[in-house]
Amino acid sequence: MILPVVLCGGSGTRLWPLSRKSYPKQFIPFLGHGSLLQETILRLREIPECAPSILVASEQHRFIVAEQLRAIDVAPGSIILEPSARNTAPAVASAAFYAMESSGDPLLLVLPSDHVVRDPVVLGAAVEAGRPAAEAGMLVTFGIHPSAPETGYGYIRAGRPVPGSDGVYSVDAFVEKPDQKTAASYLADGSYFWNSGIFLFRASRYLEDLALFAPDIHKACLAAYENAVKDLDFLRLGVREFAACPSNSVDYAVMERTDRAAVVPMDPGWSDLGSWSALLDISPRDDAGNALLGDVIAQGTRNCYLRSGHRLLAVLGVQDLVVVETSDAVLVAHRDRVQDIKEIVKRLQDEKRPEAVDHRRVFRPWGSYEGVDASERFQVKRITVNPGAVLSLQMHHHRAEHWIVVRGTAKVTKGDETFLLTEDQSTYIPLGTVHRLENPGVIPLDLIEVQTGSYLGEDDIIRFEDLYGRHEPDVTQKSQNGPKVKGK
Repeated sequence: MILPVVLCGGSGTRLWPLSRKSYPKQFIPFLGHGSLLQETILRLREIPECAPSILVASEQHRFIVAEQLRAIDVAPGSIILEPSARNTAPAVASAAFYAMESSGDPLLLVLPSDHVVRDPVVLGAAVEAGRPAAEAGMLVTFGIHPSAPETGYGYIRAGRPVPGSDGVYSVDAFVEKPDQKTAASYLADGSYFWNSGIFLFRASRYLEDLALFAPDIHKACLAAYENAVKDLDFLRLGVREFAACPSNSVDYAVMERTDRAAVVPMDPGWSDLGSWSALLDISPRDDAGNALLGDVIAQGTRNCYLRSGHRLLAVLGVQDLVVVETSDAVLVAHRDRVQDIKEIVKRLQDEKRPEAVDHRRVFRPWGSYEGVDASERFQVKRITVNPGAVLSLQMHHHRAEHWIVVRGTAKVTKGDETFLLTEDQSTYIPLGTVHRLENPGVIPLDLIEVQTGSYLGEDDIIRFEDLYGRHEPDVTQKSQNGPKVKGK
C-alpha cells in the first residue's frame, strides 16, 4: 500500500498579489481548473493501491483544506495541523508517526500541494518504477529532466543504476541552485535532474534516518505527536512540543546525509510554479506570446502575463511584463525581476499592511466576507454563509451592525429572540447585544453588513460559543452568559 502525504504549508510569496499568507498559492486555481491542492489530490488516481491521503496543513488553513477536499468529493485519511511552520522534515515526520500507528509501516509518497504536473500518468509510472527500491529500504526521490539551464531549481546528480530496479539510480549529490554557466553544464552533462521535492520511502526508514541525522527533529516531532489532540476532523499536534522543533527540509535533514538515497528521472510536465514567469511558461498563449486571463485588452504587446480579476485591464506597447490585478492591489513587474517579488511582500509586512496577509475577500470556516466600503466610524461588508453553517455566538463592545439579506434565508439570534429573515428583509444588532447568524437553507446566504461604531477591528469580538474550535475558553472572565473568549 502507498500512503500519500500531501504537504499543504507554504506562503507562496513570489506569486503575490494573488497568493497571500491567509490564502496561499496551493488553494488557488491558477490554470482555470481546480486549485493546485485539488489537482494534486486528483492526480493520485494514477497511482495504484493508494490509500486516502494524509494532509499536513497549517492551523490557519484547516477549514480551507477541508472545504477544498469536500468540493471534489474526497475524504482524507487525516488532516494533521501544524501549530507553527517548521519546514518539510518535521511535517513528514509527523505524518510518518501517524502512519506507523494507523497503517503499520506503509510506503509514504510525499507530494507538495502547490506544484503542477500536466501528465499524471508519467508520474504514476515513475512511482511504480521507484517502488521496488523503496520497499527494499531506499529513500527515493524523483528528478525532472531539465528542459533549460534553470537557475531557480536545485539539482540531483544521478549515479549508477540501482540493482533490481528499472530506471532508478543512486544519488551521487544534491546540488544547490547554480549560476547560469553551471546550469548550462548540467544540461549538457545529462546526469543532472531538477529536484522535484517528491519522495517515496517507508515510514520507518525515514524516521530511522531522521533519528540518526536530525535527532532533535525526531524527538520534538515524536513529542508533538504523542501530545496531539483530535479536534473535529483534524489532528492537532502538541503546540509547545512542535514549537521546540528545529526548522529544516527533508533534503537537508535526511536526503543529503543518507547513503540510501535513490532518484527516478521523469518528465511529467512538472513545474513548482515558483514565479509568475514560470506560470507564463506553462500557460496557453496568443500569437504574440501573451497569456491573457480575465477582462484583458492587449495591443502591441508581446510575451506578457496579464491577469485581471475584477476590472478591465488594458495594456499597450509593452513586452516581457507581468501585470496582475486583484480587488485591492496591482502588480507590474518585468519578467526578469519576478523572483524579487518576495521583497515587496517583506516591505508590506514590515509596514504591517493587510495586503501582505489577506485578500479583500477573507475566508472563514462558515463561508467568507468581503470589504465593500469603509471610512471613519463605518464599514460595509458582503457576507456569504455556506448552507448549514453557523457563526459563533458573539458580542461586540465597540460596534453595532445592520444586516440586509440579499439571497437565501438567515436565522438570527439577537439577545433572547430567534427569528428568520428572507430576501430584502433586515435587522439591527445594537452594540453590546449577544447575537448569532445561521444559514438554515440549502443555498448560500448572502447579506450586506453595515458596521458603525468607534472601533471596527476584527478583534472586537467576545465569543460565547463556536462550532469550529477557534479558541480555548478563558475561564477567568465570566458573565451572565458564561465564559467569554476574546479574539478571532
